[in-house]
Amino acid sequence: MLDPFPFPPPGALTAFTGPLSSKLSLPTLPLHAHEVVFALSFYVLVGKVFAPWISRRVVPQRYNALSSRTKINWDVHVVSFVQSCVICTMSLWVIFYDEERQSWRGSGAFGIDNWEKRVWGYTGATGLLQSFALAYFLWDLYMCSRYVHIFGWGMLAHAVSAVTVFSFGFRPFLYFYAPVFLLYELSSPFLNIHWFCDKLDLTGSVYQAINGALLTSTFFACRLIWGSYSSILVFRDIYKATSSGYTIPQYLADAVKDGMKAGDLSDTQAQTRAFMDVRYVPLWLAAIYLASNLVLNILNFWWFGKMVQTIRKRFDPPWGTKGIGPDVVHYQPPDPTFEKPKSVTTSVPGAPATLTGLSEEGLEVLGLGRKDASIKDARRRAEELMGEPVDSEPIVQRGVYADGHRSIEVSGSTATPARSTRSRRKA
Repeated sequence: MLDPFPFPPPGALTAFTGPLSSKLSLPTLPLHAHEVVFALSFYVLVGKVFAPWISRRVVPQRYNALSSRTKINWDVHVVSFVQSCVICTMSLWVIFYDEERQSWRGSGAFGIDNWEKRVWGYTGATGLLQSFALAYFLWDLYMCSRYVHIFGWGMLAHAVSAVTVFSFGFRPFLYFYAPVFLLYELSSPFLNIHWFCDKLDLTGSVYQAINGALLTSTFFACRLIWGSYSSILVFRDIYKATSSGYTIPQYLADAVKDGMKAGDLSDTQAQTRAFMDVRYVPLWLAAIYLASNLVLNILNFWWFGKMVQTIRKRFDPPWGTKGIGPDVVHYQPPDPTFEKPKSVTTSVPGAPATLTGLSEEGLEVLGLGRKDASIKDARRRAEELMGEPVDSEPIVQRGVYADGHRSIEVSGSTATPARSTRSRRKA
């Protein structure tokens, strides 16, 4: 399939990228550089303009109340959601409708025939797909590098690997596998929805439960099963190329075959062999691809385990683990032999009050003594511990945790907005 992008590459941009592409041995880059620039501008626009604009209109109070750190994360998830929908649609379209690419498939599940075309073949449609993917990963690399304290080193490693793989694809190299591995992104929309559920107070809701099932199933199927199978195939084709003597350049005369016009990118058949006259897979390139693919697969398995663990924390047993583990607390029943004071007088002249139900231990946590306490002082101390106003009398409880440590917890209801709060202090 020819490149369906409606605009041809500008002459100035082609002239600018020409020397760079020759130096880096990326001959198809000038043909698609304008598409990389277009897609990169699109993702920047979504992150800087569209994400804040749509968020302030759909959930204005929630978005405006976010910290600057969380707003960055929110906008990144919007871009990720949009990108995953765009790139998956494009990948499926190329897989089902690019007839030239379909002819590169091997016979059977592990067919080795046509491996040369899978390694060095080119179509304009796969070039367009490669350009949109590279643009997103360049944007992702910038964001992960600038905000590594937010996204972590694992995401940065993922971005570096992805940029490396999709940059060297412009040799061209392994264009056949571009839509195959981009289908990893089928799980990304559900991953972003899961994150938004947490931020919109839908944690543990039926919506998050349904989305969690879709997330884990698509992640497992697309990244672990489909991804691992595809990795075996790409490793096989790279091994075939390196073991067949193509670690040194091979200049072949079969670029023109069956009357095809070699290098004619306006011909659907000729374009597939336009860059196959020199077939070369240096060992360093094979090593980079294999290492990057290995890193991505390891991260996928690690992320899947963390993802399942995170989702289960949102829900109650037996399917979830909410309230189970090191964070679970068991409150000790009140001592039946302990006689609670009916009233506690304050040392402040003219300000007597009662603290019904508070044990001596609880009063000490609030910074008060049996003979030096008042409701006002108790509430003030509780608000200091909880960092929020309390509109009901504080409740003091003693807890024993799974790891054996004990605590005194002061809880109450905040005034604005009305919700339960708890302040914890180890005993």
